[in-house]
Amino acid sequence: MRDILYERNTKETEIKLRIELDGTGASRIETGIGFFDHMLGAFAMHGGFDLELLCKGDLYVDTHHSVEDVGIALGQAFARILGDRKGIQRYGNFFVPMDEALAQCTVDISGRGFLVFHADFQKERIGAMETETILEFFRAFAVNAGMNIHINLLYGDNDHHKAEAIFKAFAHALRLAVAIKDGSGVLSTKGTLA
Repeated sequence: MRDILYERNTKETEIKLRIELDGTGASRIETGIGFFDHMLGAFAMHGGFDLELLCKGDLYVDTHHSVEDVGIALGQAFARILGDRKGIQRYGNFFVPMDEALAQCTVDISGRGFLVFHADFQKERIGAMETETILEFFRAFAVNAGMNIHINLLYGDNDHHKAEAIFKAFAHALRLAVAIKDGSGVLSTKGTLA
């Protein structure tokens, strides 16, 4: 079973999560940021990850610390679950349409964290969540998980649709990358991923 119970506490946030990679997509998420909860629920469902996540953050400041710190905690949890990355597919790529929006995400579980993010939003917020924190979430996840994540929003008008297409494309690409492959070695000519 590939799962973990993980906690991360700072002066800005207290995060407790449990994630199972080979789940059914069930989730229970409470961050105090409605739209972010919606995106994390979509991530869990479309990734097939069982996710319980509770974040108590300094929302009186803004949503930045909570969103970024959840990205850090989730990234660290994935890194610990995957360990030496033996036996996984390593790569994943997926396109998701959401009405008029189309997003693509490509993932390489390489051991080296790097984010390429090509997406623009028209509004400052979607619900209570600042749209600029979407990039911060994915950057934090990529660096802490040791993954290359490339996100391209090809087009779209509605910011809700654009963000949802991105999170769903990420979930599907990650699901493909963490899938168990035949054999137990590391998919690298170096014999290691880092």
